[in-house]
Amino acid sequence: MTTAVIIPPEQKNRKRTIEELLQSVSASRLSTWQQCRLKFWFRYISPIHKPKTPALIVGSSVHETLKFWNMARWRNESPTLKQLHDVFSTAWGGEQQSGESVNWDGEEQDQKATGWRLLETYFRESPIKADEKPEGVEVSVEAHLGCHGLPTLVGIIDLVRPPGRIVDFKTSGKCPDPEKAAHLHDTQTTGYAVLYREATGKKESGIELHHLVKTKQPKLVVTAFDAASDIQITRLFRVIESYVHSLERQDWIPAPGMQCAACEFFNECRLHC
Repeated sequence: MTTAVIIPPEQKNRKRTIEELLQSVSASRLSTWQQCRLKFWFRYISPIHKPKTPALIVGSSVHETLKFWNMARWRNESPTLKQLHDVFSTAWGGEQQSGESVNWDGEEQDQKATGWRLLETYFRESPIKADEKPEGVEVSVEAHLGCHGLPTLVGIIDLVRPPGRIVDFKTSGKCPDPEKAAHLHDTQTTGYAVLYREATGKKESGIELHHLVKTKQPKLVVTAFDAASDIQITRLFRVIESYVHSLERQDWIPAPGMQCAACEFFNECRLHC
């Protein structure tokens, strides 16, 4: 179990004021707010800081390696498996040197091996051909929604495949159900669609979630969606509108449920008045 660390005000570079949070919004912030408003307060506004979890380090190291692979293909390069493994090891070491104490419970090497097996599976089974040149990799995008009375939507799109297919990479502990994945990630995928259209002036051709699943035998599950509909975009804007009103009221009502068992702020929530 991780312990909370109180960060002095001058070191709270991860925390934001309510005014800052009202200027722009990301899919990850919206998703946290939708899960639980009190969790949102703990994560983005309170002085409580949680060290990275093993799962987060696995995910970020895998993500960095996929970013390198996609950038290499964008430059018409073909990295070897050894080069990719070196990138993964460097990313892992960088995460370990971040100054945070991670509770590995003696399983760091097993977790690292799991991360690399996920990548090996992806490179072997990916639907993306080695000679397919990406349209964009790790694209940082903004959509100014002031005309709708909303804050700026910001985000980073992992990959854009031709012709205009948005791809997001995820690591997961179990195989996703397509319908549940569509529902759970609707805010994120619709947000990416809005960002893509703002950046290109074109409608995306579709959206893909590439789940790297940490089962005993790693799996790759690709879930494909059509382009975001007008109904989805309207719903996203309504969610952002509700988010704005909630922050303006400083509404931090908790949402108790099954998800609380895995929440990093469980103990703080129990003590919260």
